[in-house]
Amino acid sequence: MSAPDAPATERSARRGMCAAVLCLEAITLGLTAPVMIMIAGVAPRVALPIGLGLALVCIVLAGMLRAEWAYRAGRLVQVAAIGLGIVVPIMFALGAIFALLWGTADYLGRKIQRERAAAWAEFRAANP
Repeated sequence: MSAPDAPATERSARRGMCAAVLCLEAITLGLTAPVMIMIAGVAPRVALPIGLGLALVCIVLAGMLRAEWAYRAGRLVQVAAIGLGIVVPIMFALGAIFALLWGTADYLGRKIQRERAAAWAEFRAANP
């Protein structure tokens, strides 16, 4: 019996889930720019770089999640999203929701990777 492909060819559950959270968060953060301008009265020259800049950071980080530093940077994005609540109060709640989603995706992704590694080790031990 030949062994199936090595787990290195599998997609990372952690990376996929965290990237999905960042992509959805990018939409939310991008939409904060018009809210800051229209409702909070923030000047467009300030609101656009903040809202669109954070959205761009989310998209770039979603593509960089192969590196561990990108996960730490993702945590900083969560802090920034919550911090936007100072200007747009609803962002306290939305930022907290995305932070919870980020933490859950990171935790579950790590758990799935550990369980996959254990299953592969068990499979290899049973099929030398």
